[in-house]
Amino acid sequence: MNARTAIDAATSANSSLPLKDQLVLVTGGARGLGAAISTAFLKAGAQVVINYNSSFQAAEELADAFPGQALALQADVRDADALKALVAAATEHFGRPVTTLVNNALVDFSFNGDARSKVDELSAEELTAQFTGSVLAPVAAIQAALPGMRQAGFGRIINIGTNLFQHPVVPYHDYTATKAALLSLTRTFADDLGPEGINVNMVSGGLLRTTDASAATPAEVFDLIASGTPLRRVTSPAELADAVLFFASPLSRGVTGQNLIVDGGLVKG
Repeated sequence: MNARTAIDAATSANSSLPLKDQLVLVTGGARGLGAAISTAFLKAGAQVVINYNSSFQAAEELADAFPGQALALQADVRDADALKALVAAATEHFGRPVTTLVNNALVDFSFNGDARSKVDELSAEELTAQFTGSVLAPVAAIQAALPGMRQAGFGRIINIGTNLFQHPVVPYHDYTATKAALLSLTRTFADDLGPEGINVNMVSGGLLRTTDASAATPAEVFDLIASGTPLRRVTSPAELADAVLFFASPLSRGVTGQNLIVDGGLVKG
């Protein structure tokens, strides 16, 4: 084996860490979509840090179902110092760095179009609150996890987005605008971190049936969305979680800077 072949083989191996050898941090990982993502990784054999803010019982119950494999840790993702402490605690507990980060946490938002501010009502406070939770918090989480990923020479960052970029049919102005900013960072971070073996991607769902955030959505809205999809149904949290696993697995080792829409084909990305 010549030097070039040896380098290519080492690079390929290093960029293909199996799920069972990964330590995964899922922000907001105790309920709804986050719980589905945490569970999917756990069933795939990964070690998982289930981050929560106030959902202590749900986080502990999920962790207890996978003893030795899961750890529930509290942190408000809007607190950068708390995120750094969480990553340090996880690394010490498992004896390895966090290699995959899923930025899933959604702060103070309910998917109920009738209750959201229209254009003439939208306030700076609403935009700032969503920017803090959907942009600043993921950036802080990435910065907290980066030293460990660099130490491992491997990393997967998966941000959760929305199909409302392409199909803005509901007045979630603050939510959609800040998730769009996160998509931009997904792409620029992919360029910045790719040479270090760290892939950055986004998975964008539509309305999911059903999470805590979508519990206020009327049944007729779910039915209307389902009728407009080729699959004739609304996507489930478990289906979106499967796509997240793809971006963390060796199957996606050549993919970075991408946004995968998982909505039953409603939006053709």
